[in-house]
Amino acid sequence: MSTAFEDDDPFEEQREEVDNAMVSLFDGYGRAHWFEATVAIVASVFARVLDLAPPVLLGLAIDSVIRQNKPFLPVLPRSWVPAGDEARLVFMGGLIAASFLFGAAFHWVRNWGWNAFSQHIQHEVRTDTYDKMQRLNMDFFATKQTGEMMSILSNDVNRLERFLNDGLNSAFRLSVMVLAIGVYLFAVNWQLAVLTMLPVPVIAVFTYKFVKAIQPKYAEVRSSVGHLNSRLENNLGGIQVIKTSNTEDYESDRVEDVSQGYFDANWGAITIRIKFFPALRIIAGVGFVLTFVVGGLWVVSGPPLFFSGTLDEGEFVTFILLSQQFIWPMAQFGQIINMYQRARASSERIFGLMNEPSRIEENPDAAELVVDDGEVVYDDVTFGYDDEETIVEDVSFEVAGGETLALVGPTGAGKSTVLKLLLRMYDVDGGEIRIDGQDVSGVTLPSLRQHIGYVSQDTFLFYGTVEENITYGTFDADREDVVAAAKAAEAHEFITNLPEGYDTEVGERGVKLSGGQRQRIDIARAILKDPEILVLDEATSDVDTETEMLIQRSLDRLTEDRTTFAIAHRLSTIRDADQIVVLEDGEVVERGTHDDLLAEEGLYANLWGVQAGEIDELPDEFVERAARRQADVEDNVDD
Repeated sequence: MSTAFEDDDPFEEQREEVDNAMVSLFDGYGRAHWFEATVAIVASVFARVLDLAPPVLLGLAIDSVIRQNKPFLPVLPRSWVPAGDEARLVFMGGLIAASFLFGAAFHWVRNWGWNAFSQHIQHEVRTDTYDKMQRLNMDFFATKQTGEMMSILSNDVNRLERFLNDGLNSAFRLSVMVLAIGVYLFAVNWQLAVLTMLPVPVIAVFTYKFVKAIQPKYAEVRSSVGHLNSRLENNLGGIQVIKTSNTEDYESDRVEDVSQGYFDANWGAITIRIKFFPALRIIAGVGFVLTFVVGGLWVVSGPPLFFSGTLDEGEFVTFILLSQQFIWPMAQFGQIINMYQRARASSERIFGLMNEPSRIEENPDAAELVVDDGEVVYDDVTFGYDDEETIVEDVSFEVAGGETLALVGPTGAGKSTVLKLLLRMYDVDGGEIRIDGQDVSGVTLPSLRQHIGYVSQDTFLFYGTVEENITYGTFDADREDVVAAAKAAEAHEFITNLPEGYDTEVGERGVKLSGGQRQRIDIARAILKDPEILVLDEATSDVDTETEMLIQRSLDRLTEDRTTFAIAHRLSTIRDADQIVVLEDGEVVERGTHDDLLAEEGLYANLWGVQAGEIDELPDEFVERAARRQADVEDNVDD
């Protein structure tokens, strides 16, 4: 069985379009928080300088107070310097204590600055990414799984935050330490300082090779996380199907499969990482040992080999303490680069998504839609999801304000697509759709969708209360309006029988309610919105006969005096429509009232005969075309 990771990264195309993702991050989001970053950088400098004070002061105390071979703090005014050795030691101890105290204060300020900087950016990147994502076309969501997008909003954004906080914090801390220590060591004894820094170019080359090896590994890890999240999200969402199908073992195997893909990708990165850091420690350790041996011989026996000059005991102690703080930070730069590469892989996915173009482009000068009569005109409308296949071709019809038009036809005829074009889920490739003479592509999307209500067969309820779901989109409605809408939707009675009435939690996706109850809440939502135009997309297809009767009664109230579009496979629900348009292969093949279309004895009459149980009386041509259409649908599903 192949692993899910072996498939292409679903965001590979987006990532490849991104140049300098980290530059975009700092330029687009970091600039707004320059104050927090400045505070963090300044505090980092002072904190690290104060961290270096104790070993320096210790060396000075050894040479000036204990060995007395150097002056005591010559930079201070003589009036500040105590007279006796004991007093000088106490004074030096006080300076060391002060360095710890003020250092702690600057560490607190530094941590505040970096955390504020990273948290603000994390918040803004996540909200902007979500906002961009929810405004993309529906065809984008048709090719991306929920778990993959959740991986970006959660894992990738969190990884950015860890780099911005821990990574940048450590980078400035180590940079200050390396620079300050290097300057001081060269000032004390430049010859021994050169020896101490011999491992630095080796560490630099080693780190460069690590970066080249680890970068593609982290891209693989981010992709495999998306595959894993998608599988888990799908399985948890379909847990009822899994249980009723007795496929727990099968799904466990599939989860194990994608988890193995993540394991393999992550283990590849880990293998490189766990070899790199111990090797860096060995290189750094060699530098420390050289400093200790050469410096120790220098203090005990004088300058060894080709070295010259003197090295005092206090200077040697300071050198040993500071060289440790110099060499180990150099090795830790590998950790920072490791974090950077992870963040870079995540930022490419984030900005790749944020740069994803939308097929729906709103004119900045678009006007607000004004609906008076609610007349809708489709004028030679053509549309295809891509350049290879046309889904809707030359569709034309008119619906007068307040009338009901039903769209019928076989599966895959393009019925839902036609109505999604009205809502501008997609833009037409040719022709126009006009509402009261206004081209829908020339009006603002919010005003267009505000005037259109949509009731689908696939009712979605948000986690929350019944009332919150009814008022979704009409958030300022009061309880009286909510109850009136529920009564009109034949929902009030069952709502009042719930444990908490309108305050009852419906569960995730409304799992605590039946399909008919969820459908009537969706209808109540549409009634409360009170739109001039209504779209009913097979609103009663998945309920029992009794529930259908209740829903149909509420729909009759909802469609009264509204321009209504209805899609229905149960033709009995639309037989009273003012106009019925029959689609086949994306084209209008018949048009008229129910009685007119039956008299034509065409496709509509055959579909009616299927539902009336007159199977034996259907023409052979219709049966053969139905078989071909079904085969085409199955081929598309397999593809």
